[in-house]
Amino acid sequence: MIEVVLTDIEGTTSSLSFVKDVLFPYARQHMAAFVQAHADEAAVRCLLDDVAAAVGRPLSDGDAVEQLLRWIDEDRKITPLKALQGLIWEDGYRRGDFTGHVYEDAVRRLREWHGRGVRLYVFSSGSVHAQKLLFGHTAYGDLTPLFSGYFDTNVGAKQDAESYRCIAKSIAVPPQSVLFLSDIRGELDAAQAAGMATAWLVRDGDVDPAAAHSQVRDFDGIACEFG
Repeated sequence: MIEVVLTDIEGTTSSLSFVKDVLFPYARQHMAAFVQAHADEAAVRCLLDDVAAAVGRPLSDGDAVEQLLRWIDEDRKITPLKALQGLIWEDGYRRGDFTGHVYEDAVRRLREWHGRGVRLYVFSSGSVHAQKLLFGHTAYGDLTPLFSGYFDTNVGAKQDAESYRCIAKSIAVPPQSVLFLSDIRGELDAAQAAGMATAWLVRDGDVDPAAAHSQVRDFDGIACEFG
């Protein structure tokens, strides 16, 4: 019986193009100006210090910005980068520069599961703050009340089975009662190794019935016994 649904975002609830073609370029474009404007704020200063710690040497603010832009170009999952991106995106959402993209089928099924008492959680490489912003500013309204909690790389890497064990422990359920949704096989392998059930979202391309995880085109294809 599945009691909890744990979902990825990119390619799963939301389009890859929104993240890669809208959010990432927006953060890159505004990174230098944001750091210059907010470097004296305690939270931002702490994140800039984390950037220096990650590279192992002192950095000026300009050097930190260059490093952050390099990580963006390399698509690195570095925690201070994700946190700063989230702060920049918050400005964008509030100004109405964009709206968080969520697939209609995902919204409908998430609402259905929530209404049936299934607990919903998010696990994404984007910061928890960024996750809440995306689901809080969608064309379908504020979806954050649907979720019981959020996890990011502070809990561990997404392709590390221990991350999923930690999540199950933190929400006080056995891994076997959790269904993890993603479009990335390495993440699904890790969740399965931790004991979770899995569903592989394949929104583009052909579904392979012989794949290592059950593949579905969208959330409507997910068939599990919830209890």
